[in-house]
Amino acid sequence: MKTLALTLLLLTPCFAQDDSQLLATRVKVWEAWFAGDVGTLKQLIPANAIAISAGDRDWKFQQQILDESADFHAHGGKLTHLEFARTQVQHFGNAAFIYSDYRLETEQAGKRSQSAGRVTEVFVFQNGRWINPGWHTDHQETP
Repeated sequence: MKTLALTLLLLTPCFAQDDSQLLATRVKVWEAWFAGDVGTLKQLIPANAIAISAGDRDWKFQQQILDESADFHAHGGKLTHLEFARTQVQHFGNAAFIYSDYRLETEQAGKRSQSAGRVTEVFVFQNGRWINPGWHTDHQETP
């Protein structure tokens, strides 16, 4: 996954130096979710988090996010590719909003699946680190 993180940093457009920690935290959240790393997710996604995901009718909260991550990993799912393109960051005080196009590939039971879409992610700088209290994804058809 370190190679994946390095690849993502190289593919991500240049931002002000102060956004490097923010963008690294964003990658860490995604990688932790796909790896079923519930411990890391608990540190980065607060109890009052809200996630709105493409194709899901209901909103998700921290426990549902953690459960889905653990379930994906427990069933042999793994992330094989992740990239963010056309990324923009807005700062408002201690809050930052990241808008991106994303493309990812996963593998489960030997079958690879691709997904792409847009994501709006909310981050808050709190106690010397970034946390991710919410996001909204949509889905685009992949070729």
